[in-house]
Amino acid sequence: MRTRSSRRRTPHTPRRTAAVALAGVAALVAAAVQSGAAQAAPVKPRPGGIDRAHTAALLTPSQRVALIRHADAAKAATARSLGLGAKEKLVVKDVVKDNDGTLHTRYERTYAGLPVLGGDLIVDSNKAGKTMEVARATRAALKVARLTPAVPRAAAEKQAVRRAKARGGTRSAADSVRTVIWAASGRPVLAYETVVGGLQDDGTPNRLHVITDATTGKKLYEYQAIETGVGNTRYSGQVSLTTTRSGSAYTLTDGTRGGHKTYNLSHGTSGTGTLFSQSSDTWGDGTNSNAATAGADAHYGAQETWDFYKNTFGRSGIRNDGVGAYSRVHYGNSYVNAFWDDSCFCMTYGDGSNNNDPLTALDVAGHEMSHGVTSNTAGLEYSGESGGLNEATSDIMGTGVEFYANNASDPGDYLIGEKININGDGTPLRYMDKPSKDGLSADSWYDGVGDLDVHYSSGVANHFFYLLSEGSGAKVINGVDYDSPTADGLPVTGIGRDKALQIWYRALTTKFTSTTDYADARTGTLAAAGELYGASSAEYKAVQDAWAAVAVGSRSDGGGGGGGGGTTYESSTPVAIPDNGPAVTSTITVSGRSGNAPAGLRVGVDISHTWRGDLVIDLVGPSGTVHRLKSFSSSDSADDVKQTYTVDASAEPADGTWTLRVQDQATYDTGTINGWKLTFP
Repeated sequence: MRTRSSRRRTPHTPRRTAAVALAGVAALVAAAVQSGAAQAAPVKPRPGGIDRAHTAALLTPSQRVALIRHADAAKAATARSLGLGAKEKLVVKDVVKDNDGTLHTRYERTYAGLPVLGGDLIVDSNKAGKTMEVARATRAALKVARLTPAVPRAAAEKQAVRRAKARGGTRSAADSVRTVIWAASGRPVLAYETVVGGLQDDGTPNRLHVITDATTGKKLYEYQAIETGVGNTRYSGQVSLTTTRSGSAYTLTDGTRGGHKTYNLSHGTSGTGTLFSQSSDTWGDGTNSNAATAGADAHYGAQETWDFYKNTFGRSGIRNDGVGAYSRVHYGNSYVNAFWDDSCFCMTYGDGSNNNDPLTALDVAGHEMSHGVTSNTAGLEYSGESGGLNEATSDIMGTGVEFYANNASDPGDYLIGEKININGDGTPLRYMDKPSKDGLSADSWYDGVGDLDVHYSSGVANHFFYLLSEGSGAKVINGVDYDSPTADGLPVTGIGRDKALQIWYRALTTKFTSTTDYADARTGTLAAAGELYGASSAEYKAVQDAWAAVAVGSRSDGGGGGGGGGTTYESSTPVAIPDNGPAVTSTITVSGRSGNAPAGLRVGVDISHTWRGDLVIDLVGPSGTVHRLKSFSSSDSADDVKQTYTVDASAEPADGTWTLRVQDQATYDTGTINGWKLTFP
């Protein structure tokens, strides 16, 4: 969780490719990315009810280990069945088993023994062992010309240390440098991954990962791996805590939830500090002067987060292995932040400005531990649109924890960090109903939203989740006023928070990969909604409408972002886009409409491409007038163009031939016009 006082814009880095090849999911939801309803699971017999066959089975730790062991034994055969090359090997990361026997096996990859970053994939197989679907973080063929770096390792380390210092770091050497295959930005290349530790300029631990091309020395990517974020508590009142008695003393050790422990760092910044221990089993007094107060808040937050995941999704701990993380409070001095760190499998809380407001509120605890869940499932890269989805997942699940706890002192709401007074004026850190109320976050998707800090680009998914849960417009929930707008000006009817959480969690654990972007998230959540509630269900349509309301894809009635309804004309004939070649075209003929086209003509484009910055896209009207939809951009390295543009075509006759013209203006990448549509409001 990033606080307003520590937020800063980082220097621009090329956006990574978000190339999720949801092979099976794409087939599952057909034209889900831009069009209306598609075929997924059959309609369920009980409208509105969840299909338990497509929810995760509750596994014991030993059952999960057995599934992972079985997948590991079969990984060579799986690699062959997927057509992977002789130098590629699979590494099992996790297995999710549905109640109907379907297995979702998540793999990392190696190439010639080197880790492949951005090469993760998910294989779905039925109970007979037949592969049904494959979701890949990249579609690019995994092949590099050479395996011997041309750039010295020391040069990559020097570059990474320089980048860390630009972010406030003080280390003069890296913690580690390793040779990898970088596959998350289009064409795979031999690279170095350098990790620089130390502290950032606000006191947050540093785990800066810098990816350097091992042939050219060019920096390809960077991301920060620290993901920010009876007890008498400060924020939740008097609560029951699960503790452990040892002799005459009690400790903040939760033996019923994987052995979770809460430690007092006493303003240190390293190690675990001291385990909270005392002769009485009453912890804290609700004030900052008692160190155990923050300990009680953190322990309670971990307890409620564990129970939320277990009772809502059947998940046993952050890794789903029954093992608890640990918490550290009183980090640093006046440290205005909280963070999750994979390297220690722990969460850490500062005490806020002047050590007056510890960041141990319930939704903050849920937020930080959910970073751990994301790391152990989709592994969403903490940069670009995938980083926004990573942050939003923690906001979404942290909100879920707050509602689940049903604590009268901290009732559930769609405000993030409202208890910790980071801004100093009583306002929350973030708003899910209208993210832009914080002055920085995005309400809706736009080309370039992934260039924002991930705590601001997360607004798109946060807004989607609020709309899916509660719907648009003005309302009061638990005494809080909300008034959620939509990008297309059309209303959204919510399906309830419980269903929205189930859809998001299933997408996170069985559809999303490390490079998932917002278009992919739409596809994944639609697939999840189809499996849980049916492709003809109100829930499925609500997912379409909520995404369209944040300018991602089309409405369930076929309307595009920027408007809804109306009459749609569509071409679904694929057209190949040659690499750095001549422009190609696809046409739609409109007839029977009198007068001119509207000022708000919507043009929905669905193009697959491994480096969309190469593309120039134009709409050519019946009169021959060219309307530029997208210009060339050498810095836009993301995949695909799945977007609805609004064009002022009021000077064009409505009837006639409309042409989509696409040209690839740089080498190395190819693509396909999958289809496009015109919608007249």
